[in-house]
Amino acid sequence: MLLKLPIIECTFIRRLNRFVGIVEVNGELKKALITNTGRLKEFMVEGKRAFCIPKQGGKTEFVLIGFLEKNERGAIIDTRTQARAFERAVELGLIRWLKGCRIKKREVRIGNSRLDYLLECKGEEIWAEMKSAILREGDYAMYPDCPSVRGQKHIKELIRLKANGKRAMIIFIGALPGVRRFKPYIKGDPKIAELLKEAKKKGVEIRGISISLLPNGEVILENEDLVVEV
Repeated sequence: MLLKLPIIECTFIRRLNRFVGIVEVNGELKKALITNTGRLKEFMVEGKRAFCIPKQGGKTEFVLIGFLEKNERGAIIDTRTQARAFERAVELGLIRWLKGCRIKKREVRIGNSRLDYLLECKGEEIWAEMKSAILREGDYAMYPDCPSVRGQKHIKELIRLKANGKRAMIIFIGALPGVRRFKPYIKGDPKIAELLKEAKKKGVEIRGISISLLPNGEVILENEDLVVEV
């Protein structure tokens, strides 16, 4: 277990805008914060069983964490939960290819961008960006589900860092139960698929893990080394 969340089962009703959705909790309609800016069309379906957690303050009462998926396990759409789970996995040494690493800094400014992490691994620094891969095709987790100029910018920044002698990495969080592989969703953003090929060719490390949500609120690490196909 990576995290334990105080989840409440809810029913998704509709998405009001990019950041707010309507859910039904115990028979009442409530507003829930959506932290994931993807289109999420596969999840944003009226009547779909979902999971929320209570939220203090602001214009929303809940955070929409995820949706019920395979074998009573949940997909995690909340990017903050994804990040916390990844950080905990690093801290516990559960990711083999980050063994002995620690998170040195978060939200690191580089050029005109901010990257999610500066990791330190046995004295060596790794500049890393984390992306949410929650579009499914069979046992593949995919990213992105829509065009992402911001995502393109981050990959270009990682390519530049590698060209300047730095160790650079992009980490995809397949937050879906049962996935074993990652690949870019070309229809979502063909430019990102091209950039990932270029990044791999130039030495940027492209990695992936998968996590899921149990009905009791536990977030678990399912696979610490997804097969990456770019």
